[in-house]
Amino acid sequence: MAAKPEVRCYFHAGTGTWQYLVFDPSSLEACIIDPVLDFDITSSKLGTETADELIFRINELGVIVTRIMETHAHADHLTASRYIQQKLAQDGHVPPDICIGKRIKEVQSTFAQKYGINPTELENVFDHLFDDDEHFKIGKVNCSVLYLPGHTPDHIGYMIGDNVFTGDSIFNPDVGSARCDFPNGSATDLYRSMSKLLSLPGHIRLYTGHDYPPETRTATESGQKQMAFTTVEQQNESNKHVKRGTPEASFVKWRSERDATLGEPRLLHRALQINIRAGRLPPPSKNGDRLLNIPIKEDKVLFDLMDSKL
Repeated sequence: MAAKPEVRCYFHAGTGTWQYLVFDPSSLEACIIDPVLDFDITSSKLGTETADELIFRINELGVIVTRIMETHAHADHLTASRYIQQKLAQDGHVPPDICIGKRIKEVQSTFAQKYGINPTELENVFDHLFDDDEHFKIGKVNCSVLYLPGHTPDHIGYMIGDNVFTGDSIFNPDVGSARCDFPNGSATDLYRSMSKLLSLPGHIRLYTGHDYPPETRTATESGQKQMAFTTVEQQNESNKHVKRGTPEASFVKWRSERDATLGEPRLLHRALQINIRAGRLPPPSKNGDRLLNIPIKEDKVLFDLMDSKL
């Protein structure tokens, strides 16, 4: 009989992000999926309260984290991967590998050009790049990589036992799906990735990367509305965007039209510049500041006026 993992779910309310700690109860080998670093956009201050709570839980459970696994280069939160890796090392643990899908190189190239990042800063910042369909183990638990593009071109998910950690490739049924308008995103690819997930056996649990509970959702007895997972069968029955029988063409048309109306994520430029570095900071400037590039929205008439010479 295949070993079954234990899953601990931690919700970051500020970004609506689910973080996961998954471990083999027999060996206590563990992985972390999509950890969050706190960031106050008004003060530009980083914070570690959320990550420190996760480290506390790791030590409380006595698990041994061997991998920190990202599903993609997030645009809505800063990753805590590097911070957690280094803190665990300081605490005497063997530093876990920071892992992501191999197509992160494409995303790094795209955003290095956009933000003027020296490509040498991005060399080998991730410890392991997963291949499509790569198999590995967490202790005695069987794990594999699922390539799930659409939201972003580098997006992957992780099947760990009878659980899939989907990132942003599918949301809970009453939320539906994620946007696809980032560079090289694709509504067609997302539909096919969601269909791939919905073709899995009905009992498989799909753990989502985010949850944004609608007002119509009923809270649990504890008063919490956020849900970490639903099953494949539940998704097939009621996902508001791609339930069983939804035509590809209608989804692609709706998703594309919807994305054209959306503003950019609040932390977009901060998140991407940190996340393509695997959670590292940019190098210090001559005066010691760590600087990120934040583009100004284009208004050609205004720009031309401000750039003109008297």
